Amino acid sequence: MNDLNKVLIVDNEPFIVEELSEYLGAAGVSCVGCDSSAEAIDLFCRDERIGVVLSDYRMPDINGIDLVKLLRKTSPDNRVFESILFTGDADKEDVVAAMRAGISDYYQKPLDLDALLAGVRHLQANVQRRFAAQKVEGISERLKEMTHSLRELQQDVSGLNSSDTTEPVTAAQLLPVTELPGYSKLSPRQVEVAELLGKGLTNYQISCELGISENTVKLYVSQVLRATNMHNRTLLALALGGRR
Repeated sequence: MNDLNKVLIVDNEPFIVEELSEYLGAAGVSCVGCDSSAEAIDLFCRDERIGVVLSDYRMPDINGIDLVKLLRKTSPDNRVFESILFTGDADKEDVVAAMRAGISDYYQKPLDLDALLAGVRHLQANVQRRFAAQKVEGISERLKEMTHSLRELQQDVSGLNSSDTTEPVTAAQLLPVTELPGYSKLSPRQVEVAELLGKGLTNYQISCELGISENTVKLYVSQVLRATNMHNRTLLALALGGRR
């Protein structure tokens, strides 16, 4: 599973599925479309190359948010994909619900197809990066084991040199900085936003980096601050800076 650039398009209006498939296909994007959530689930489960899901919000069987939730719940833990929600009448509560569900971005109807294409390409790149990152998870686990071994070794050496006037290295210096409260519960997209905040990027710069709208970035920033109990982005940036 090394090619995750296929796009699944879901809308209960077949002509919209056809229009998006033709537009994205003409731009070189491999697409598969359907007009029901049930069929979308079947297609997604059978085709591991699907890395981006575009879904209408208001559908008669399962709405777009619940569809993405269901795909995440029923797919293997190592299944990597991003999602875009589009709708003609979403209110603020719908948008917040979408962000909390892990929807990567959202677009209002009538769709700006050029903007949508750019968003799809950015998400395709994100999926490829996330998939590549999974390959080094084993290295991360081995590093944790090495850190634990180094701590034990340091404690042994400190005991042998307890009469030495040289101040020994503390165990805390050998261990990674403890993660922020709530940080481990952030979604992959929230983590991306948080890490860019830690680098001092503005909302506009983050939107350009991730290929999402600035309003979407603001929502993610607010969610990250709440989850980590940080009062403002400056404190969060300083805290994250200390983790590196």
